[in-house]
Amino acid sequence: RYFPLLHGPGVTPKTIIIFELKAELNNEKKEKRKEAVKKVIAAMTVGKDVSSLFPDVVNCMQTDNLELKKLVYLYLMNYAKSQPDMAIMAVNSFVKDCEDPNPLIRALAVRTMGCIRVDKITEYLCEPLRKCLKDEDPYVRKTAAVCVAKLHDINAQMVEDQGFLDSLRDLIADSNPMVVANAVAALSEISESHPNSNLLDLNPQNINKLLTALNECTEWGQIFILDCLSNYNPKDEREAQSICERVTPRLSHANSAVVLSAVKVLMKFLELLPKESDYYNTLLKKLSPPLVTLLSGEPEVQYVALRNINLIVQKRPEILKQEIKVFFVKYNDPIYVKLEKLDIMIRLASQANIAQVLAELKEYATEVDVDFVRKAVRAIGRCAIKVEQSAERCVSTLLDLIQTKVNYVVQEAIVVIRDIFRKYPNKYESIIATLCENLDSLDEPDARAAMIWIVGEYAERIDNADELLESFLEGFHDESTQVQLTLLTAIVKLFLKKPSETQELVQQVLSLATQDSDNPDLRDRGYIYWRLLSTDPVTAKEVVLSEKPLISEETDLIEPTLLDELICHIGSLASVYHKPPNAFVEGSHGIHRKHLPIQHGSPVSAGPAAPIEQAQSVIPSQGDLLGDLLNLDLGPPVNVPQQSSMQMGAVDLLGGGLDSLVSDGHSHRIANNRVYLFGLECLHVHISLFIVYLFPQIWLPAVKAKGLEISGTFSRRQGQMYMDMTFTNKALQHMTDFAIQFNKNSFGVIPTTPLPIHTPLMPSQSIEVSLPLNTIGPVMKMDPLNNLQVAVKNNIDVFYFSGLIPLNIFFVEDGKMGTFLYFFIFFMSKDIYTVSGKLQNDNIYTIAKRNVEGQDMLYQSLKLTNGIWILAELRIQPGNPNYTVKHPPNLNSPHSELRSHLLFLSVEV
Repeated sequence: RYFPLLHGPGVTPKTIIIFELKAELNNEKKEKRKEAVKKVIAAMTVGKDVSSLFPDVVNCMQTDNLELKKLVYLYLMNYAKSQPDMAIMAVNSFVKDCEDPNPLIRALAVRTMGCIRVDKITEYLCEPLRKCLKDEDPYVRKTAAVCVAKLHDINAQMVEDQGFLDSLRDLIADSNPMVVANAVAALSEISESHPNSNLLDLNPQNINKLLTALNECTEWGQIFILDCLSNYNPKDEREAQSICERVTPRLSHANSAVVLSAVKVLMKFLELLPKESDYYNTLLKKLSPPLVTLLSGEPEVQYVALRNINLIVQKRPEILKQEIKVFFVKYNDPIYVKLEKLDIMIRLASQANIAQVLAELKEYATEVDVDFVRKAVRAIGRCAIKVEQSAERCVSTLLDLIQTKVNYVVQEAIVVIRDIFRKYPNKYESIIATLCENLDSLDEPDARAAMIWIVGEYAERIDNADELLESFLEGFHDESTQVQLTLLTAIVKLFLKKPSETQELVQQVLSLATQDSDNPDLRDRGYIYWRLLSTDPVTAKEVVLSEKPLISEETDLIEPTLLDELICHIGSLASVYHKPPNAFVEGSHGIHRKHLPIQHGSPVSAGPAAPIEQAQSVIPSQGDLLGDLLNLDLGPPVNVPQQSSMQMGAVDLLGGGLDSLVSDGHSHRIANNRVYLFGLECLHVHISLFIVYLFPQIWLPAVKAKGLEISGTFSRRQGQMYMDMTFTNKALQHMTDFAIQFNKNSFGVIPTTPLPIHTPLMPSQSIEVSLPLNTIGPVMKMDPLNNLQVAVKNNIDVFYFSGLIPLNIFFVEDGKMGTFLYFFIFFMSKDIYTVSGKLQNDNIYTIAKRNVEGQDMLYQSLKLTNGIWILAELRIQPGNPNYTVKHPPNLNSPHSELRSHLLFLSVEV
């Protein structure tokens, strides 16, 4: 094994070994060459670089020995990418092997060529692949089908040009079930990168072929076919039931992946079956046993099954409502299985089984695993909130646990009791004394914050509440931010309830929060409380002691849109992570979002679900919008150019969805150049606030819009009105296809352009948009006058909100009236209105000024975008914070032509 003749610089044991292998690879004996290739593969497997032997290994391809050929192909797949020029040497051998009489060698050759990701080789692969797709042997055809998907990943355009996709579609009708399964798998893989194409061409005929192959192919082939079936939308209820009947036998398969794929298909098609039908209820009963059986496997399999069952229970709890005992925890379950079972147990808890559940949870709370005990105690609190009839029993159980004096049990119990107080106010406050006894043992931030909240919330019922809170205040700077914020709010509550006794205490905490703290959140809240208490204690009481919304148990439920999408991914990683694929798969943002079929009673289209192209068939046109609902007498048609947002390519989004936002109102009439607004000859409008610039407000919270949050304000820049908005995606899936539309409003405001959002809005991303507005749209009185109702559409749904437009947005730049005309009109007025505040000088022009008895008199005019003039006299008395605004009353009939262009405004600031 040593070569004494090889010596000198550069000669190492490695080069000696390579030299030896090179000699063996060129040996005349087949067995020697075979052993040498095995050594090369062994060295390659442990990470040694044997790429220098590439030519010698390629020479070994010319052999009839199948084992040796497999080894050589394995070497080529590993080193072809690093040696692309030398890999060309193997092309002729590949082409020759694709015509070998042995089908195993033909399949091996085409599979290896598909795995070699080198552009120079792929062009030589087309002709052999085409032959293999039509090979007489099914093993070769099924291998070639997968090779098409691999080739598409390397060069998609070439696959389409060579017609390989059509060949794959033809294989769906193949007589061999494994060929069908591989063709379906290849087409499904390719369609992932082409979400808008219908590559699989699913129709009743093809579906029938797939169902026929389902019974005969291997378990992994069944998974491919079931996944494909889950992407199909049956044309009617009868077809959905027929498919379910043929898929149901897969529920008893030994492979858990097949079972979950079958469950996915049935869960999707259940949406199409009427709930009152016998088959619907029968199918629900059939789904339960296979899910229960999955829990008898290994812990890892149990966990995957439990994560999927968690989704199924959230969607259809009735499937497993009778099987709650299956989810009772066993002593030898791993912690991750225990926690998942506990979560599902709470979701299935009801009035019928709550006694069993509470007995189990109380026992779990005495376990030795701290994390599990904490979860069990919190579960008792969730039961109290979910099942109202069990609340008293749950509180009693929690008190028993507190009496155990186990530190972490006591602290967890106090946290959940706080939530129970929120759910059932003024019902269980008698236990506060028991909670206060354990005050000294609390050392965790959550528990301390919960106890502080309870003391502050019910300070009037606790005699020594000030002493209790003061004890927390001693180590204020050592507390966590959560405790500091809760303590600050609790002491302010205490002060508002007992001001005479706690003045020093509130000053102390405000000083600590604002002057001695470097936490911006704490400082800001301290300053807000300080200013509220010092300027308006009544308002402070209304804000701080306001009634709190009741909490619900299902705060951790997955949002419905995401849940529907995850149901479509049962049996995949998405169902384990409880996240859509594009949240964790790199480069998957273009993946088509899956969703459940349209529910029974709605139109159902065959084939994959497509975006709704014409919403007008569902949503009424803008001309009919709300007309029948309000039964308004609109009089003559409005002489306004109909350049609404619908004419700019958007659909009518409102569709009656704003019914709940619309206030009672009256119509307007425009005729003979006179304006009769809302049936009144002269209108006195009361506006709550006159603001030149508004800070952005949250118009549409994420909780009401499936994760979409819209905040914004209105502005006027260079003579143009704008709606400045920020769109934030707080959901877990991306959002696209945005459009916006306004309801009829008092000033005819409509968007000038479509909503300028042209790229997908990814999770946790925000986009700022400035939408130009004009006032040439249809007009309808709103209450208040400056109310604007908006509909926003995206790929998830249509959402509605409303906001107030500051009146100064409508003030145009040419609002200065002539002096003579101003006084001629204005001095018909005798009425005076008092306002608190002053009008902002934003396109409000001062015509004249004089001083009368120490008061400054300002005569002002402004003009709205619809041509209406507003006149005002502003009295300012030095030292008086109140200003008086005077406006003319209704003008007499001789001046009706002039009156038709005027609006006299009374403003309450």
